[in-house]
Amino acid sequence: MTEKNNSQIAPVHTGPSVLVVDDEQDFVETLVKRLERRGFKVTGVGSGQDALLKLGETKFDVVILDVMMPGMDGIETLREIKLAWPKIQVILLSGHGGEEMGMRGMAYGAYAYLLKPVSLKIVVETAYMAFEEGGLR
Repeated sequence: MTEKNNSQIAPVHTGPSVLVVDDEQDFVETLVKRLERRGFKVTGVGSGQDALLKLGETKFDVVILDVMMPGMDGIETLREIKLAWPKIQVILLSGHGGEEMGMRGMAYGAYAYLLKPVSLKIVVETAYMAFEEGGLR
């Protein structure tokens, strides 16, 4: 769906508001664009610290969070998010880590743990399910 806005066409956001957090800038830009095309309202940042700052400024329904980042890693960021904003659903993404990392993330309150590379279809479906479950809380 689109709306005309001063001769530009802007997407109409009907899906959840999502914060994408990953230190790989190309990945963030690609995921943001792809999710926006599917009706999500999406913001991308490159670190755990930036995610916490953005969460303090803007309401998000779902956070898609990379586990392996320099500085504050995804597990530490997840813990901080759940302390300050316990109702936000967090989906962890990792190209490394395996089952133990996933179990740690779930123990700290992650909604899901997805291994990269992951299809966009799975990310979209998981984000919608997280959004719907979060709305029931």
